[in-house]
Amino acid sequence: MPRTAVDRLAALLPRDFSLGVATAAFQIEGAVDDDGRGPSGWDEFARKPGTIAGGASPAVAADHYHRMEEDIGLVERLGVDAYRLSISWPRVQPDGRGPWNEKGWAFYDRLLDVLLAAGIRPVVTLYHWDTPLPLEHDGGWLARATAERFADYAAEAGRRFGDRVSQWVTVNEPVTVTLNGYGLGIHAPGRELLFGALPCVHHQLLAHGLAAQALRAAGVVGGVGITNLHAPVFPKSRHPLDRLHAGVFDLIFNRLYADPVLLGRYPRIPWLARRDFRPLAAAIRPGDLRIIRQPLDFYGLNYYYPMRIAAGSGPGSAASTGHHSHLPALKRLPFHLAEFPEFPRTGFGWPIAPGHIAIQLAELRRRYGPALPPIVVTENGASFPEPDRADTPIDDGLRIGYLASHLEAALLAVRPGGPAEGVRLLGWFVWTLLDNFEWAAGYSQRFGLVHVDFETLERTPKASYEWLRRLNAARR
Repeated sequence: MPRTAVDRLAALLPRDFSLGVATAAFQIEGAVDDDGRGPSGWDEFARKPGTIAGGASPAVAADHYHRMEEDIGLVERLGVDAYRLSISWPRVQPDGRGPWNEKGWAFYDRLLDVLLAAGIRPVVTLYHWDTPLPLEHDGGWLARATAERFADYAAEAGRRFGDRVSQWVTVNEPVTVTLNGYGLGIHAPGRELLFGALPCVHHQLLAHGLAAQALRAAGVVGGVGITNLHAPVFPKSRHPLDRLHAGVFDLIFNRLYADPVLLGRYPRIPWLARRDFRPLAAAIRPGDLRIIRQPLDFYGLNYYYPMRIAAGSGPGSAASTGHHSHLPALKRLPFHLAEFPEFPRTGFGWPIAPGHIAIQLAELRRRYGPALPPIVVTENGASFPEPDRADTPIDDGLRIGYLASHLEAALLAVRPGGPAEGVRLLGWFVWTLLDNFEWAAGYSQRFGLVHVDFETLERTPKASYEWLRRLNAARR
C-alpha cells in the first residue's frame, strides 16, 4: 500500500485508539505434553481420523511455548499498543479442577513481564476453546458445572495477574463453540446435537458472568469484557421462507449471545421455533440472567464477513465446513449459507465485504442503544493461499487490502454522520500475528502477518507485517 494511503488511514485513528495483534494459545503454543499441561478436548478431537484437514496435528503448531520471546520481539517491532493472548486452561489446571500447575502459570507470568518490558499492553482471554479434557468428558459446556469450574480458574488468574493485565476477555466466541463444536460436529468435541446444543449457550454466558464477578472480586485493575462473533445476516431473496430462516439464524448466531449479556434477557423466540429452543429454556435457573448481565468495560467484536441465508439444505450449510460438508448434521438443517457472488473471497471462501463491518456496528447500536459498552474489534483478518516455504517476505497485498478496508470502514462508520455514530470504538486487533493451527482446517489456512514454516518453524514477516508497522509509525 502506498505511503500516502497509509498516512490517510493513520489520520483517521483517534488519539486514544488502540492497535494490536491477537493470538490463541492452542493455535500457536504446541508443547501439548510439556511442563505438566493436561490434555484438552481439542487434543482428543484432533487425534480422531478425518477431523482435521490433511490429518494435521496441533502438537507443535508454531512452537510459541518455546519461542515466546522471539515472537514477542516480532510484536515489539510492529510498534502496536497491545497484544491479545489467551491462557490455556489445561496448561494451568490440567483437570479443570483441583491443583494448579505452577509451571504453566510461570509461562504466562514470564510472558506478561516480557510484554510489559516491551511497552505492550497485555489483553488476556481466559477461554479460547481449549476445555480441559476431564471436564469435556463430564459434559463440557452442556454441563452447568463447567461454568462453576471456570469461575474458580478466572479467580486464580485474576489473583495472580490482576495488576498487569489491561483488559480481560472472559469467553471468546461462544457461538462458534456451540454451533461448530456441539451442534454440527465440525470442531471439538465433535457433537452433532443441532438444537440440543443450546444449553452450551447458557452455560458459556453463565461462565462469563461468574468470571467477571470473580475477576472483580480479585481486584483486577484492567477492564472486563466478553468477545462475541457477529455477522449481519441477510435472506437470499424476498421469499417468505428465506426471510424466516434468516431471522431465525440471526437470532441463533447474534442475539442469543448479545441480548443476555447487554439486556439481561434472551430474545423472543418465534412461535414456530419454540419447540426447538426448549433445551435452552431448561438450562436457565432463577437469578442466572442477573449473573450474566455484568457491567462491561468493553464489548469485544470478532468480525470477518456477512452471511446470506437460503431455505433448504445446501453445500454451504455452515461456515468453515471445509472437508466436513458431508456431516449428517448439516444435511438435517432447514437452511444453508448462500454465496455472495458479487464479492471476492478469502482462502476460506469467505466474502470480502468491508462495508458490512459498518452495517454490523450500526446494527449493534440500533439494537442495544445506551446498553452497548465501548467496542473493541478483538479479531479481524483473512486467510489467503500462500506457500509452505518463504525464503523472502510474501507479498500478501490481498491481506493488506482486506485489513485496511475493514479498519477504514469501521473508523468512518462511528464518526459523526456515519451509520454507527454514537458507538465508541476503542481499538482493533488483527487476526493474527503468526500462521497457526487453524482448528479443523489444520495448517491449510494462513491468517498470519508472519509466515511460519511448519517444518523448520522459521518466522518470516510478510508485506502485511510491514504495512501494519508503517501504519503504527505514521500515526505517531
